[in-house]
Amino acid sequence: MAPTDIRQWVTAQDGLENLKLETAPYPAPDEGEVLVKINCVSLNYRDTEVCMGLYGHHKGMAKADTIVPCSDICGTVVSQNSSFKPGTRVMAIFNQTHLTGQIKAKNMASGLGLPLPGVLTEYRSFPASALVEAPAHLSNEEASCLPIAAMTAWMAINWNEPLGRHAQGDGKKFVLLQGTGGVAISGLLIAHASGFKTIITSSSEAKLEKAKQLGADHTINYRTNPDWQDEVLRITDGEGADIIFENGAAKTLRKSFECVAFGGMISCIGYLSGKEDDVGDRTSTNVLALMRNVTLKGLLNGPKDRFEEMNEFFAKYELQPVVDRMFDFDEAKEALQYLYSGGHFGKVVIKVVE
Repeated sequence: MAPTDIRQWVTAQDGLENLKLETAPYPAPDEGEVLVKINCVSLNYRDTEVCMGLYGHHKGMAKADTIVPCSDICGTVVSQNSSFKPGTRVMAIFNQTHLTGQIKAKNMASGLGLPLPGVLTEYRSFPASALVEAPAHLSNEEASCLPIAAMTAWMAINWNEPLGRHAQGDGKKFVLLQGTGGVAISGLLIAHASGFKTIITSSSEAKLEKAKQLGADHTINYRTNPDWQDEVLRITDGEGADIIFENGAAKTLRKSFECVAFGGMISCIGYLSGKEDDVGDRTSTNVLALMRNVTLKGLLNGPKDRFEEMNEFFAKYELQPVVDRMFDFDEAKEALQYLYSGGHFGKVVIKVVE
């Protein structure tokens, strides 16, 4: 017998410390929807910004009175549906209407965890079209790490490739990964399996050692080597990195421009070092892009068909996302605070059910 009530976490976007656990009615799927029992939720930096009321750089992302946060799940189908049988393990795509091609403004209105209610709950209904089957070789916690972190990393490397074909490094091209969070570590796994040489940065020697164990070819401690862009050029014999995961923004973008390969690509993903440039650096982005004839690409995850493409890649190479730490559902507040502290390597996951 189905429960009459479920538990879910909600935020008024007024701080991580104010996240609240409440009960809600057991959801009933509408026509075309699938009811999913949430097994695991993986966290993204975006989730902390939503809870803190700081996620406002996209139009239409207004504050709600309260909202269920988070977007990334691995769950089990409960209801009967023509697309999925009960018991099927599934993941939800981030922007629920972004099924193929370039994202459009209308798709932004379908983002889980803002503006739509998120997934930090025991059960949730999803449109069947917004679900994909989880790779069989992954555990629930590993599969929950794919929708944003791994998918963003996949697109950072492959956005310019046609559907069905992924970029090949051939042991000669370099991918530079900034930091050791979920996107960067997913990118390391994908780049390594695709034949790229990899360079990864961190302020922690312990994290750099872990990255080496995952296949990183070169590591740079940006705290002891603040001019890391020069080290990238040294490693690449002056050529620069062909693809850069630009995760820092304010304090890293200029350096990325200085060490990207001629004709290379800077994938703009995050802004962990701030959203506003340093006052002392007012060089036009046009000039910086022209210096080495580069492509600057902003990334907002990817469509469903590219997600399914990536899942096939993960299955083929038996790639496993790195889970740094697991928290129980009752510890969701602590999990988000831990993620925000920046001490993690890879992904932070909340186990909703045993």
